[in-house]
Amino acid sequence: MNDTSAVKDALRRQQIETPSWAYGNSGTRFKVFAQRGVPRTPQEKIDDAAQVHRFTGVAPSVAVHIPWDKVDDYAALAAHAEECGVRIGAVNTNVFQDDDYMLGSVTNPDAAVRRKALDHLLEAVDIMDLTGSRDLKLWFSDGTNYPGQDDIRTRQDRMAEALAAVYERLGDDQRFLLEYKLFEPAFYMTDVPDWGTSYAHCVKLGPKAQVVVDTGHHAPGTNIEFIVAFLLREGKLGGFDFNSRFYADDDLMVGSADPFQLFRIMYEVVRGGGYDAGAGVAFMLDQCHNIEPKIQGQIRSVMNVQEATAKALLVDADALRAAQQSGDVLEANAVFMDAYNTDVRPLLAELREEMGLHPDPVAAYKASGYFERVAEERKDGQAAGWGA
Repeated sequence: MNDTSAVKDALRRQQIETPSWAYGNSGTRFKVFAQRGVPRTPQEKIDDAAQVHRFTGVAPSVAVHIPWDKVDDYAALAAHAEECGVRIGAVNTNVFQDDDYMLGSVTNPDAAVRRKALDHLLEAVDIMDLTGSRDLKLWFSDGTNYPGQDDIRTRQDRMAEALAAVYERLGDDQRFLLEYKLFEPAFYMTDVPDWGTSYAHCVKLGPKAQVVVDTGHHAPGTNIEFIVAFLLREGKLGGFDFNSRFYADDDLMVGSADPFQLFRIMYEVVRGGGYDAGAGVAFMLDQCHNIEPKIQGQIRSVMNVQEATAKALLVDADALRAAQQSGDVLEANAVFMDAYNTDVRPLLAELREEMGLHPDPVAAYKASGYFERVAEERKDGQAAGWGA
């Protein structure tokens, strides 16, 4: 796409969802570092998410995590979001923090524990009904630590049974996104360890079951863009959890560890029609800002996705196709690299001004005084963090 106006039009309709938990205190297994101004309630998390949208113009939804964002009135929470200029996005479930889930949730050998986990998943669909959310995000820490600990095939049967029950409960305009993770906290065998397992379960269930790709949940060297291309070809890519990693599931800011990989992924999204209007691919962030300011970290992450998308849209598809068909390996790579090496920051700054926004979202946020105000307002009470 060489027409700058067409690229801008495409970028103008971009939507990137931020996660409520990214605004709370987070850390590592060793330490959670408390910060000033951190939200104390789900409503305050939404207030912060609204700031990201205010200064970027492309982050109109915020994902919630249950029970971390549990409230008495979810319709009122959705109304609060609307008043802030955003909306409730994906509803994320939690079947990994209770003691009952030590040996798994929906794949646990104990039928009572499996029932408890399923009830929570169904409760999340009830919350979707109240908030108007389209997506239910499912991630399971289920797995085993030792060979022989449990029967692998039986655990897959249990997983399939639970997913089928959730699928049956979904409304016509709802769907679930099944996440996968190579390892952790289960270190011998994870019940949904890779995209193939997630894909197989989703194919069996039908169109309301889609795969979500967390960019941190892969072995080193995995060609994530191939996975993206394949799932788009099969109509099974439901969305992304964007983050970066250096070693394992680090949940660092997207584009920080390998911006070229993010560009390659976004090219396949554009190439495969995943960026088209109505494609249904959800572009979500899933990050923990351990040492960086929360709102600034989310703004920068949104900008990183914007830059990778802009570069992907600038790939000269005709020139690339001609080089590929003629077998000109170096020319094909050169066309690809020309787009990646383009400095798209001036284009995005110009686009923001056309949208009535400041060309530098981070500078605009810092100058707004929002952080100083909420840091004072929130100095008392319990700051939100892991598990809240």
